[in-house]
Amino acid sequence: MARGSTRPTSRDVAQAAGVSQAAVSLVLGDKWRGRVSETTAERVREAARELGYRPNLAARNLRLGRTRTVLLVVPALTTEFFAGVYTGAARLAAEHGFGVVLYPSPEGVGPARDPFASAQAALDGVLASSMAADALTAIRGDQLPLVMLDSDPSGSLGAATVNLDIADGVRQVADHLLGLGHRHFLHLAADIPSWTFEVRARELAARVGAAAGTSLRTAPAPISIDGALAAAEAALSAPGPRPTAVVCDDDKLAAGVYKALRRLGLRVPDDVSVTGLDDLALATALDPELTTVRLDAELFGERGMRALLAVLEGRTPDGGDIPVELVVRASTAPPNAS
Repeated sequence: MARGSTRPTSRDVAQAAGVSQAAVSLVLGDKWRGRVSETTAERVREAARELGYRPNLAARNLRLGRTRTVLLVVPALTTEFFAGVYTGAARLAAEHGFGVVLYPSPEGVGPARDPFASAQAALDGVLASSMAADALTAIRGDQLPLVMLDSDPSGSLGAATVNLDIADGVRQVADHLLGLGHRHFLHLAADIPSWTFEVRARELAARVGAAAGTSLRTAPAPISIDGALAAAEAALSAPGPRPTAVVCDDDKLAAGVYKALRRLGLRVPDDVSVTGLDDLALATALDPELTTVRLDAELFGERGMRALLAVLEGRTPDGGDIPVELVVRASTAPPNAS
């Protein structure tokens, strides 16, 4: 089709892919499985991309009675993790003709004001992090098709849940440190009432407690470098045997621990090993580079969006937690024998 002519149609896509218009409709509506082959579906998608074809969403929305808009509710945008969640969700949403509106609910500010005159009229569904679940009341998100991220499957407003396997990530951290010979631990715990942080505390206590001769202290800290610095300095200066390993709920907390150790004249990992959780860009900016648990934020967002699409279509979302991976770097070593 000549550039500058009228916009491409589904008939043009069908002709380019050598299939029927019905097949194009099935593929671009994501209803092709079991009806056309994977090869044919990819051929249709490729033809649509090459032609620059975009479905007539206005006409489709009139037929479906939908706005094809999803709200992603996250905590304050203070880390790149939630940017990755948005990227993954928005990419998959775009493939299905949906847009994603980002709605941060800053910690300590209370539920943000409803950005829509009528959320239920303007939205098809909501993806919400458990750390920002308080905002759901303000936007009436619990009355819309809902998928909860990082949330207790048994207590998420009856909604579908999508989770990273955080419990396994903490087990990997504990096993790594125990395997190096550490027995005295400090858990620098995020001071946020959230299921995901409760899981981290519970799994660490269980894993460390199962090993002989261990001790575990816990110090709560806000997720900020300065907050972690103050909490870690106080905990590491407390009476009793000094922990040889500090397990942090977040990479930003680990950065604060590095500063606290430096102030106390201690070295990482010679005197104290440190671990994080997230694998943010910060993890490799620290010196030494941080041993941490890699979470695939984009896959997390994509899986969340995929689950919401299933809910919107009346299907049961796929189950199973998303695997996570311990990335061992230079911040962990056997405890100093002295």
